[in-house]
Amino acid sequence: MANQQQKPFKILLIGDSCYDDYHYGSINRISPEAPVPVLDMDRVVTKKGMAFNVFNNVLALGAEAHIITEFSERKHRYLDSKTGQQLLRVDEKIDKKIVDTAEEDLNEYDVVIVSDYNKGFFNEDDITEIISKYSGPIFVDTKKRDLSIFDGCFVKINQYEYEASDRLTEDLIVTYGSKKVEYKNKTYTPPKVEAYDVCGAGDTFLAALAYKYCEEYNMDEAIKFAMIAASLTVQHIGVYAPTLEEIQNAA
Repeated sequence: MANQQQKPFKILLIGDSCYDDYHYGSINRISPEAPVPVLDMDRVVTKKGMAFNVFNNVLALGAEAHIITEFSERKHRYLDSKTGQQLLRVDEKIDKKIVDTAEEDLNEYDVVIVSDYNKGFFNEDDITEIISKYSGPIFVDTKKRDLSIFDGCFVKINQYEYEASDRLTEDLIVTYGSKKVEYKNKTYTPPKVEAYDVCGAGDTFLAALAYKYCEEYNMDEAIKFAMIAASLTVQHIGVYAPTLEEIQNAA
């Protein structure tokens, strides 16, 4: 009897999103008005970032996904087309309304991912409600400094967020860029690759971490899988969502 194909994981992503506008052009002269380069723009590429980038990474892994989000800002990045070098970033705020999750049946999902950029999308009561309503694993990436409000969740933050935090939580996964990842006094070493752009690497790590944990409920394997996924992302200019096949081939 043939093996049945595994049913795709059903994942809910909750968080604040943005629009990423990449303005590409060439630099051939310095402005006569000020000692700054002049960018002759030739194209603009728009992508959906922050929580939506995590969502796109979940989709690239082949999961069934749903997102609850609002767009809080537009990030304009100006780049030299020849080198990919970013010259300037301009952030533009967007008026937004907060989406209510009260009507969502959280327990129909295999995992919930919270991507919290601390732009006003979540407050402490919202977090408490999500944790109380959902009985499965919750993965969190947050800019909030009081991490204790996420007790009961797996919280992924980077080195600088960890050093700036006021209170910690037990299940804390700390990423140190290309150097290491730490979880419960264990250290994991990422693959050594040539990084071209670290933008979105944390989003890829979060999506891959939650996905792999769904598969085996093994945090060691989930972290290793997430590190490989993030190492693929940084080898591309701009945000990039690696596929499940790419990650498996790189393992």
